Amino acid sequence: MSHHHRQELHPDVLKLGVVSFLTDVSSEMIFAVFAVFFTTVAGASSALLGLIEGLADFSASSLNYLAGWLSDRSGRRKWFAVAGYAFSTLAKLILLVSSSIVALSIFRVIERLGKGFRGPPRDAWLASLSDKESRGFAFGVHKALDKTGAVIGPLVAYALLSCLGESASTYATLFLVAFVPACISVLVLTRIPDQPGVVHERESVRRNWQQLTPAFKRFLLPSAVFALAYFSLGFILLKAHLVGFGITETVLLYALFNTTCVIAAPWVGWLGDRIGRTRIILLGYSVYASLNLWLVFASSRWEVAVIFAVYGIFYAIDESQSKAFIADLEPERRATAVGVYNFVVGVMYLPASLIAGALWSVSPSAVFAASTVLSVAAIGAFLLMRPGHAQSA
Repeated sequence: MSHHHRQELHPDVLKLGVVSFLTDVSSEMIFAVFAVFFTTVAGASSALLGLIEGLADFSASSLNYLAGWLSDRSGRRKWFAVAGYAFSTLAKLILLVSSSIVALSIFRVIERLGKGFRGPPRDAWLASLSDKESRGFAFGVHKALDKTGAVIGPLVAYALLSCLGESASTYATLFLVAFVPACISVLVLTRIPDQPGVVHERESVRRNWQQLTPAFKRFLLPSAVFALAYFSLGFILLKAHLVGFGITETVLLYALFNTTCVIAAPWVGWLGDRIGRTRIILLGYSVYASLNLWLVFASSRWEVAVIFAVYGIFYAIDESQSKAFIADLEPERRATAVGVYNFVVGVMYLPASLIAGALWSVSPSAVFAASTVLSVAAIGAFLLMRPGHAQSA
């Protein structure tokens, strides 16, 4: 592994990684128990849970484009990111005050709004801290730190529930503990100096869209097709349940998936810097297609465990390297591009999970088969559109 690249990592990449790490410890502690808490303690129906989760995902993607456009228009990165993180932290205050169904629903949606708002400015900020030769590595390292929080968060929740028992007071303690790292993350973020982008003062949303590069727009079609194949991880957790994993064990499978993601993220980023971002994204699509093909036939616990581990590698590619690829394609309006991408993909997630839910009631294998076909279609669309062809084959 080339040594000089390791040293080129801007220290602020690590600081932004720490911010994401603290936020993720907080959020994932809550999400590890949220579905169960919402349906058992608060007494909401699973249909309402599905609706709230869908709304939460949609609200996260709805603000993406707006945040990106505002950030690029003003050239500011830091204060938009701070606002997004602060918003999510304030949402967590709701949990300390009330645990009614309404309060929990509002929390879930507002928390995601904060995430949607901070994403594009932060990714543009990250992109400006690295040059093209080491960008994949920078995004990979950030994603690794981010996901380390997703490993530790559920384990802390698991420990608290194991030690204190599953009671209302334990959940209250858990929410209080989760609030602390969220506050610290906002404080850390305010201490990092901004990396302003180019100011585009008079740009309307429509003009801003027209200014995005054709190469980036060509990437949106395969991304949209792939997003349709990309249903909620919940369905793989359901599959795990079918082959005989208990509820508590599925928390550990989730931790396993996050762990392989942490280990893989810097490596796939480094590899992308070496072999080209186009190949690494095609690799991600291919890994996902293969996993779904395997899920059609998988029937044993060890197979599902391996699938979760490999899924972490796919996730590392999809989450961090698509953003690095976008930063290459769109040097001028990065926050907008990330926002548009997140919006397009986010809008597709809703039908994806609805289709998966409908197919699941017919047959679980049908879900994974459909996903395999769509992933292959996305690979075809990517090869056809050739989004990375403008700069490098």
